[in-house]
Parts: sequence; C-alpha cells; structure tokens
Amino acid sequence: MTAAQSSASTVPLGRRVRVRVPATSANLGPGFDTLGLALNVHDELEVVATESGVRISVTGVGEPGTEHSVPTDETNLVARALLHVFDRVGVVPPGIEITATNSIPHGRGMGSSGAAIVEGVLAAKGLLEGVVDVSDSDVLRYATELEGHPDNVAPAIFGGLTIAWVDETGPRHKQLAVHRGVSLLVAVPEATMSTSLARSLQPTEVPHADAVFNLSRSALLVAALTQSPELLFDATEDRLHQTYRASAMPETSALIGDLRAAGHAAVVSGAGPSVLVLASDPAARLDAVEVVERRADAWHARLLAVDIRGGTVEAVPNDAAA
Repeated sequence: MTAAQSSASTVPLGRRVRVRVPATSANLGPGFDTLGLALNVHDELEVVATESGVRISVTGVGEPGTEHSVPTDETNLVARALLHVFDRVGVVPPGIEITATNSIPHGRGMGSSGAAIVEGVLAAKGLLEGVVDVSDSDVLRYATELEGHPDNVAPAIFGGLTIAWVDETGPRHKQLAVHRGVSLLVAVPEATMSTSLARSLQPTEVPHADAVFNLSRSALLVAALTQSPELLFDATEDRLHQTYRASAMPETSALIGDLRAAGHAAVVSGAGPSVLVLASDPAARLDAVEVVERRADAWHARLLAVDIRGGTVEAVPNDAAA
C-alpha cells in the first residue's frame, strides 16, 4: 500500500486492542548496546480508537500523584510512539483512549522507556490491522527510531535473549532460547538512575585490550546463557561501561562487588541502578538472595524468569471490553 493510499484509509472508531510488553535487562555485563533479556514483569494497556483527542489513564507505576508519574496527554511516551507509527505509515490517526496498568519500575534499568515505546508501536500495529500492514521488522525499526538503539526494544518485542545490531537496512535482531538452568534475580533499589546520565559517563574511546576483552566475554556469554550456565561468572566480566559508571552508582557497585566476591554472576541491569544476577541454577540464586538481603534496607530482591513471548497485541471484541 502506498503512502497516498494509506493517507485516505481510516481506523474504525471503537476498534480496541490489548497490549502486553515485558521488562528487559540490557547489556548483561559485556554485551554493551547489543545483548538484552526479556523479564517476566509486564506493562499492559488497552487502546481504543475514538473520534478525537488523546486521553490516558494510568494505574500502578507512574500513576498520577506518585513520585514517578507520567503524562496523561499526547506527550506520554506510549502515545508518542503510537502517533509516530501513524505518521511513518502516512495514516491520519484517530482519537486515542489509553488505559495503562504498569508494573515495570521506572528509572531502575529494567527497560521501562523501551517497554513504553514498544507498547505504543504494537498498539498502532493492532489499530492499523487491515489498513496498513506493520511487520515485525517494522515494529523493531519504529521502536528503535524512538529509543535510539535496539538493545532494549528487541527483547521487549521478541522475548528471550536477543542479539541486536544495526546495518545499512536498519536495526536487526536474533532471538535465542535461554538454557533452562539459568535463574534470574534482580535486586531493585529505592534510588533511580538517569539513562542519559549513565551514558554521559562513557568515554568516547576505550583501550584496545579492553575492547578485545569484552569481545571475548560477550561471545562467551551467549554460549553460557544458551548452552553452558557454569560459565556465567567468567562470561559476565566487563571493561567497557560498568567501571566508568560506578562513581554515579556506588551502592550498585558495592552490591555487585559483594555478589561477585561470593561467586555470583552479577552485573548492572541496563543503565542501572538495579543489579541482575544470572545464576547457574535455582540453589545458586537463593544464595545470591542472601547476599542481597544483607542490604535489605536499600534493596528488594525479585526472583524472575525469562519472558519467552515478548510483546503481544490482540484485538478486543467490543462485547468483551471491560
């Protein structure tokens, strides 16, 4: 369908879709801006095509009146992503009514902004069903245009472990199944961290030896996560980003030091300040919980699993609407 054709197409008023998107943890230690993992914590929303305007209600994380409340107008990130897709495909958007139920912590390195972007893109895909075809590769492209890099949005879209990269055709990904022995622990602090601040601490150049070091560890990490969990400790060593960001997250750095001293594969989750532990089995994960609980006043240990489905969107019949 051409842009001229699609501009004349309309979304039926009253069309309703339901979207569910997982949290993510990016980098995983050495896989800076490349590796990501989907987690079984989800944000959900319903979107209805209306006559005009943008109306948003939020419950849970980010609801009005809370510390990290999000906008409830067209500046909301979900709405911006949804409208971005309509603009990219050349369709005039209808009015939008969004009902969001959020569980992914904000500013903790668990991919909340990436999830919001993917929610909006998938909602647009669902509303455009039968009007314009939005492929999976389109979803990744549009989400990356807003996020800036694909390492968080790829696992949020596709689930599991993803390797993301960009070539002359745009962002691409490879989804991999995680070994069933891998057990996840995320230690979430009360404090938050700005992704832009974390990125500003990165040097523009790194020593050749450090680059080679991380290449070896990121390759090993893929093998450890998919085939050989016993290698996770060595595979999660990093010299490209965590040390540079440590001064901005001293509590995170200290907890990682405690966990790794006890033999656990602990890394910064995304831009932080949460800590991700990739345990080789459930017993090792429980041992890691004990380390986290020594700092119980500042950290909350969450026992999580890998989300293998990724983001989903489904049509909701009008007679099934809540």
